[in-house]
Amino acid sequence: MPQMSPINWLFLFMVFSLIFIMFNIMNFYAFLPPSPKSSQTKKSVKPLIWKW
Repeated sequence: MPQMSPINWLFLFMVFSLIFIMFNIMNFYAFLPPSPKSSQTKKSVKPLIWKW
């Protein structure tokens, strides 16, 4: 809307930018990666069979 003052445009831009940044920060820290458990740490090691 061209009749809006530039200060109002700047204020809206800052408000929406802060909301966008806060939304991204909350999504970043809300993700919890699965922690390795003691039963999953034991890896089954296959013996390497070299065929020369």
